[in-house]
Amino acid sequence: MEVASSKTRKGKLLPDDGVFSSPVFLALLIQLLAFGLSYVLYATDRWQFGGILSPYLLLIVHASLAAVLSFLLRMSWWWWLIQFIFPFAVVASLVFQLHPGVSLAIFVLMVLLFWSTYRTQVPYFPSKSSLLPCILEQLPAHDDLSFIDIGSGFGGVSVSLARLRPQQSFFGVEVAPFPWLVSWFRAKWVGPRVRFYLKDYLQLDFAEFDVVFAYLSPAAMPDLWEKISNEMRPGTQFMSYEFKVPGIEADLTIKSNANDPVLYVWRI
Repeated sequence: MEVASSKTRKGKLLPDDGVFSSPVFLALLIQLLAFGLSYVLYATDRWQFGGILSPYLLLIVHASLAAVLSFLLRMSWWWWLIQFIFPFAVVASLVFQLHPGVSLAIFVLMVLLFWSTYRTQVPYFPSKSSLLPCILEQLPAHDDLSFIDIGSGFGGVSVSLARLRPQQSFFGVEVAPFPWLVSWFRAKWVGPRVRFYLKDYLQLDFAEFDVVFAYLSPAAMPDLWEKISNEMRPGTQFMSYEFKVPGIEADLTIKSNANDPVLYVWRI
C-alpha cells in the first residue's frame, strides 16, 4: 500500500454551465450526427459503388463514430462505451423482435438502477475489495465516529465497514431506488449502526458526519467540494475513490495495488 501526503489548498469551484451541460442532450446529438455521417457513407456507397458495404459494417461505423465523437467532446469514459453499444442494442431489439413485456421490464430495471444518472452524471461504480483496508487505516478509532458513503449503490462499503467496526456508525445515501432497496435489506442483517437513506446527498448536512466518502464521477466533484467546504467541521475527513477534486490538492493519496484506483483523502 502506497501513501503519499501533501498540503491541502481550500477553495470553491463552480461547474461550467452551457447549452451542452446535459450529457444526455449531448449524447443524443452525437448519435444523430453519427447516424447522419453513416447515412452519407451509405448513400455514397450506393451511388458510386453499387452498395458494396454491408449493413453490419455500416453499423460498426455508426457506433465507432459515436464513441470517437464522445471522446473528442471530452465526455466521460463510460459515455464512450454507452455511445458505442447503443446502436447495436437498437438493432438487436428490432432483429430479435423482443416481446413488449421484456422491453418494458428491461426499461424499468434500468430506470430503477440509473434513476438520476441523466441529472447527476454519476453512473454506478462498484468499488474493489482492496479499498476497505485503505479506508480503515484512515478512520479514527473513537466509538462515536459517524461515516457516510454518498452514492452508496448496493451498500457494500458501509456494510463491510460496519462488520469490521461494529462500535461505530455507518450510513449510505443513494437516489436510485433498486440499489437503495438492496442496501436497506443488507443493513437489516448487520445491525442498527448501519443505515441507508433514499435521497439526494445534497439534502444532508455534512456537519453531522466525521468522514464523508464518495465514489462518484469527475462531473460531480466541483459541487461536492463546495458542499464539503461549507458544511464539514474542522478535524473531519473527506475521502474520494479514484476521482480528484479539480485544483484542490489532497492531503493523502493511497494506493493499495499498482492496478487499483487511488483513494484521495482531504483533512478538513
